[in-house]
Amino acid sequence: MKPFEHYLVGGAVRDALLGRVVKERDWVVVGETPQAMLARGFTQVGRDFPVFLHPETAEEYALARTERKTGPGHGGFSFEVGGEVTLENDLLRRDLTINAIAQKPDGSLVDPFGGQADLKNKVLRHVSPAFGEDPLRVFRLCRFAATFPEFAIAKETVAIAAKLSASGSLEELAAERVWAELHKALLADQSQRFWQSLQLCGALAPWFIELNSSTSIGPGDPLNRYASLGWFVSDIAKLTKRLKAPKDFQVLACAVARDGRVLAGWKNLSADELFVCLKRNGVLRGSPLADRLIGIIEACAKVDLKQLREVCEKIQKVSSADVPVGLTGKAVGDAIKLKQLEIIRLAF
Repeated sequence: MKPFEHYLVGGAVRDALLGRVVKERDWVVVGETPQAMLARGFTQVGRDFPVFLHPETAEEYALARTERKTGPGHGGFSFEVGGEVTLENDLLRRDLTINAIAQKPDGSLVDPFGGQADLKNKVLRHVSPAFGEDPLRVFRLCRFAATFPEFAIAKETVAIAAKLSASGSLEELAAERVWAELHKALLADQSQRFWQSLQLCGALAPWFIELNSSTSIGPGDPLNRYASLGWFVSDIAKLTKRLKAPKDFQVLACAVARDGRVLAGWKNLSADELFVCLKRNGVLRGSPLADRLIGIIEACAKVDLKQLREVCEKIQKVSSADVPVGLTGKAVGDAIKLKQLEIIRLAF
């Protein structure tokens, strides 16, 4: 059996060069066929193009490939693999130069498009004009701008992304694809650079028309960060529906938009009004989103809601054991509500 020519590629090489933690490794294989990979004990998992799992490490090994634009959208490509496809051919199809560096088993690097120089100079630059053939790459570019906030997007890359955006091809993408890129951007501490970069590239429309470069965002994990947009964006429900966000993202973001400012000034409400608001947001049943909601309001309004948290904790503990003996059915629920309202009134 001939020597196995394989290279570590993409994010693993980039992150190692940046001194960042490498979370997963991807490999590209040159000079092999699907049949040869199976003969080596690999398991094929790719449908659109041959990707294989290593029999021991379960890491992904993809055959070197070229691609050709055959139709609209992110999926309008045909792929060719085979022994004649070189490593440089494969790297040429990648999006950014910093992602088009390969590492040989001996540790030496293959960098035909200047990725190391762009890492040093902190520049996000497209590898080739083929960048403009895939509308999803606009969102990937802006997601990398959030992930690496110290990097600037090259002017020529902004220009090609702007041309792609102006073509209307962003509309061809599936909402799930766009959401996936946003979710990855929300993992970054400076998530707002995602939509700031979209605005720079003229790419806020049609997916993010409610946002602009000045739109702020709260701290926390992706769920909290996205939901905090409800504090700053009036039409968060429209954005959330367009992106087909997961249900917990929908519920929490809309709750912030609807009741955030109300709960920030909760002492301006009557006890009955506060009860209705807390019930509407799942506080009475101890919903984990309710605690998140209060934390987001504290961060966005810069207020201390410790007392409101204490009220919530107390009313959540009220149960049938706290009402008069002998009550049944609806009377038990009414007695629990009266007990909860009493707790709320005592807080004013």
